[in-house]
Amino acid sequence: MHDNYSGPSFPSSSPSLNSGLPSPSSSGPKRVYEVATKRPDAISWDDYFMSIAHLSALRSKDPSTQVGACIVNEWNRIVGIGYNGFPAGCDDDRLPWSREAESELDTKYPYVCHAEMNAILNTNGAESKGCRIYVKLFPCNECAKLIIQSGIREVVYLSDKYHETDSCKASRVLFDMSGVRCRRHEPKIGEIRIDLRLPEGEKGTKQINDDG
Repeated sequence: MHDNYSGPSFPSSSPSLNSGLPSPSSSGPKRVYEVATKRPDAISWDDYFMSIAHLSALRSKDPSTQVGACIVNEWNRIVGIGYNGFPAGCDDDRLPWSREAESELDTKYPYVCHAEMNAILNTNGAESKGCRIYVKLFPCNECAKLIIQSGIREVVYLSDKYHETDSCKASRVLFDMSGVRCRRHEPKIGEIRIDLRLPEGEKGTKQINDDG
C-alpha cells in the first residue's frame, strides 16, 4: 500500500534551510578554515584502564595496601570496577586493619574483600565472559578462582611483588590450566595528573543543599 509513497511534501513557500547564508557565488573575501587533525598524544587503552584501576584504589581505606581493579569487555567498555575493603555494611572503624597480630582474627585478612572480587560483583549483571581485568597487583589464588569462574580471559597486572608466595604460585597454576592469559602492563606514559580544580577565572555553579 506504500509502493507509490514519495515522502512528505512541504509548501513551496517554506524557507530554505540555507536562507540568510551567502551563496557560493557571493562576492567578498572567503573565510579560510584550518583543517583540524586528531590529537596525537591520547593515552593508550591499556594506560587508560590501568589508570582507572589506580583511581579506584584511592577509594580503599586500607592503610597498607590500596588495590583497584577494572574489568573491560572486547569493545573496550568498562563493565565493572572495584577496590579492596570490607564488605558492605561492615564498620570500617570496628574491624581490624592490621597485617599482623597475635590472632589472625585481629588482622584484616579474614574480613577484607579484594579488588578483583568487588569488581566482579560490581558488574551489575553485565557479561564478564571473555573480558579482561586490569589490576594493580597480581591476583591471589582466591581471586584467581573468581576470575576464572566469571569467564574473564585475560589478566593485566602492574605489580607482582608477591611472585614467590604460595598464593601467587597457585594463581599461575590455575591461570595456566584454565587458559587465562596474564601479562604485565607496560605503561607508555610515566604518570597521569588529574586536576579537579576549575580553570583560573572560571566560576563554578553554586551547589544548592537539599534543604534549600
